[in-house]
Amino acid sequence: MKNPTVILRSLLVIIGVAIIAASFFFTQDIVVSLAQEEHHKMEVLADATEQILRSDMNCDISFEQSIITGNNTIPVLLTDSAYNVLSYKNLEDETLSPEALKALAIKFASKHTPITVDMGDGCIQYVCYGNSILYKKLFLFPIVQFLVIALFVVLVIISIKYMKSSEQNKVWVGLSKETAHQLGTPISSLMAWIEILKGKYPSDDMIPEMDKDVNRLHTIADRFSQIGSKAELKRECINDVIERQVQYIGTRFSSKVKIAFSSKDTYYAMLNVPLFEWVIENLCKNAVDAMEGTGNICISMENSNGAVCIDVQDDGKGISLKNKNKVFTPGYTTKKRGWGLGLSLVKRIVEEYHHGKIYVKSSHVGKGTTFRIELREA
Repeated sequence: MKNPTVILRSLLVIIGVAIIAASFFFTQDIVVSLAQEEHHKMEVLADATEQILRSDMNCDISFEQSIITGNNTIPVLLTDSAYNVLSYKNLEDETLSPEALKALAIKFASKHTPITVDMGDGCIQYVCYGNSILYKKLFLFPIVQFLVIALFVVLVIISIKYMKSSEQNKVWVGLSKETAHQLGTPISSLMAWIEILKGKYPSDDMIPEMDKDVNRLHTIADRFSQIGSKAELKRECINDVIERQVQYIGTRFSSKVKIAFSSKDTYYAMLNVPLFEWVIENLCKNAVDAMEGTGNICISMENSNGAVCIDVQDDGKGISLKNKNKVFTPGYTTKKRGWGLGLSLVKRIVEEYHHGKIYVKSSHVGKGTTFRIELREA
């Protein structure tokens, strides 16, 4: 079944193209008719000019004069056979030099065939004319309409996309908060049981590890509860946050995965620690998947142009060039199992909550990938 949004977009484009096509053909028909009418007017004007020049002094030429003076829209030049301008009317610039007038007459003649005026005794003059303002406006009208309709279609598509994205965000936020709510009760219960176990078996080495994992579950539930809410940011030492996260997840990965963290200095930024830990965790898990459970993850940090740059590098299978721009798209995944939400969530946390940037710094198929996070130093 086709996506309704795709169908609607296609329908909008088809309607827009149909309107533009119909308008274009209708306007072109008017333009052709107007061109023919203006040519006919110039023929009548040429005849009137010829009658005036040939008439006797005592003849009434008021009608012919009214024809000539009645033209207030079409630019017209009366020239000799060499296109030297003898008189003109309705030009945009009335101060043109003789040379400029001659060049304009030649230009008019190249667009419209000059109309001959027989002066008698072998003397021939020509009426050269250009396009009226109305003609120019009608000629440009389809282009303007195309731009307006194209802009309208684009705005509608953007609005539909925004509405769909907004609806997806509401579903995602609702699901996250409900997950946090459902996890709350069993986690609280587990925390209580661990406290009881600590009292009964104070020397058991497994209980502290269980405590770490339950606290981890509590942190995860806290992360989900913050999705859709305004994140509270505090000035934190990034080194400490990453070191804690590396220490925790390093013991949860296979022994075939080596993870290391290095930094040239100590850096601070405005962070929401639970959410930023989620970013590091997801990037590391993504790296483990790319390495298929065997390889090295190197996290490094440096300052570049006033920004704290955190690089997460793996030696996994890499990302092809065509997929580099897709990795942060919700639903995109190369795994057989998975929803493809990890990296899209990472991008949202970094950019929307921490006002930073995340992107694929480099990637080579078969050699590995480096993701870079940029944060404003505090």
